Amino acid sequence: MAISNSISSRSGEETPLLLDYTVEGVVDYKGSPVLRSKSGGWRSAGLIIGVEITERFAYYGISSNLINFLTGPLGQSTATAAENVNAWSGTSLLLPLLGAFVADSFLGRYRTIVVASVLYLIIFHFDKIVTQSQGIGLLALSTLLPFYSPSLNQINKTTISTGPSQFQVVLFFFSLYLVAFAQGGHKPCVQAFGADQFNGEDPEESKAKSSFFNWWYFGLNSGTVVTYFTVSYIQENLSWALGFGVPCIAMIIGFIVFLAGTRTYRYTNIKQDEKSPFLRISTVFITAIRNWRTDSSAIATEEESHGRLPQQSSVQFKFLNKALIVPNGSKEDGKTYCSVAEVEEAKAVLRLVPIWGTCLAYAIVFAQSSTFFTKQGATMKRTIVPGFEIPAASLQSFLSLAIVLFVPIYDRFLVPVARVFTRKPSGITMLQRIGTGMVLSALSMVVSAVVETKRLKIAQEYDLVDRPSVTVPISVWWLLPQYVMFGIADVFTMVGLQEFFYDQVPNELRSIGLALYLSIFGAGSFLSSFLVSAIDEVTGGSGQDSWFATNLNRGHLDYFYWLLAVLSAFGFGAYLYFARSYIYKV
Repeated sequence: MAISNSISSRSGEETPLLLDYTVEGVVDYKGSPVLRSKSGGWRSAGLIIGVEITERFAYYGISSNLINFLTGPLGQSTATAAENVNAWSGTSLLLPLLGAFVADSFLGRYRTIVVASVLYLIIFHFDKIVTQSQGIGLLALSTLLPFYSPSLNQINKTTISTGPSQFQVVLFFFSLYLVAFAQGGHKPCVQAFGADQFNGEDPEESKAKSSFFNWWYFGLNSGTVVTYFTVSYIQENLSWALGFGVPCIAMIIGFIVFLAGTRTYRYTNIKQDEKSPFLRISTVFITAIRNWRTDSSAIATEEESHGRLPQQSSVQFKFLNKALIVPNGSKEDGKTYCSVAEVEEAKAVLRLVPIWGTCLAYAIVFAQSSTFFTKQGATMKRTIVPGFEIPAASLQSFLSLAIVLFVPIYDRFLVPVARVFTRKPSGITMLQRIGTGMVLSALSMVVSAVVETKRLKIAQEYDLVDRPSVTVPISVWWLLPQYVMFGIADVFTMVGLQEFFYDQVPNELRSIGLALYLSIFGAGSFLSSFLVSAIDEVTGGSGQDSWFATNLNRGHLDYFYWLLAVLSAFGFGAYLYFARSYIYKV
């Protein structure tokens, strides 16, 4: 209930102040009710965006140049390295499902973020415990050890390099996957916690919440741009160990910033005495299966007694309406039945499945920006001024720069203009936004294929096909259009998916909702890895060069990009079919 405050002016007239009220469904850090004016809003959300910037700086400081580290010091082939990057990325983006479950069911988002941040710092400082070194982190320690140890050739008594030891490889991947676990707790909870700082029932805060997802992505990519330009340069030109160690400083700063807002945050109250949302939803499916033989007249009777379901919802996924009926038809045997609200929750989750599945094609395309795009750029002219060459991994900053530049245009220009025509607070619907990005993603693959065809043609013209160490005389700026197009596609689809999966799940499952969004890209990374492995096996047989040959001048990334463009077109067609019949949560 809103409490209206006012003050009397000297003339005796009352001047209304801003409405202040207790925000329902949230508490302060002590567990007490909170006032709108003293909690949440942009003040708290800004601090949370800040901690996400530093966490992304740390994460992308590792992931952005990972493929070059694997093909360089670790000596892996391009295809194997791409598979390993995709497998790690996929794991990193699926583990948030575990972290979100822990947050929504037990710890709460704030505590889960704290635990994940501490795990990050343990990873970065583990070597202090083990080796009493300079504290640049377990991951950095694995890169400090010499990867090519000398050994004596017994035939001619010459020294040869044997490559990295098994211990070094195991240590590196162990620390790498610890980072994935830390991100699993951090990633879904921070964004959900930030959105929790706005009350969706308040008209002004509702608009701010929609805008939050835009500025969240803006801040995230601002930090990512800095990562690509600084950390990747340090890794390629100074030291891999230092390059992997720098993110430690970012995480310490971010953790301090996050803790500074503890008193102002709004916390979702986990009520231990209520049935878990996971239990409620699973009960609906189990009860519906038990009652699968029940006829429609019995369902209609139960709907009448419980209060009818919304008309559209009642028709969609009608088999779940059978959960309204008590198993065995007896209400006296102590068995429970599902309420209308619980059936609606289950339907809301089930409606997400087709959207999730049809966005996988977009996720497969997304995986290429940190793998083959980077390897592509490494073969091209990257000199800006004499003596300075852009690191290949920093090319990904083009994508982030496109996002940073386009988010303000979208939020401050396109959305207000769209509101005039649609009368919707967000300008266009979340599904329309996602679909727009999917179209741009497919077009970016077409552009990528055309550019790669041109790069291969120039390599042939200059007789560089069998000279992979020689730079192909084509400017790296040819890659700019594909990065920019994909960056703009991200503003539509990525941000749209974040808002969609946060908004359309039951309120208690919003961390899970964002974890589901992330899992799209985790599954996409694994599918990309599977595609690369299968295509490499098929096209590289009988002594032939595969599409992903270590010597890219003999490969055919252009064919792979055309395949992804076709896959994206089919994915968009399926998405359009399901999006048109989607019923938004009320």
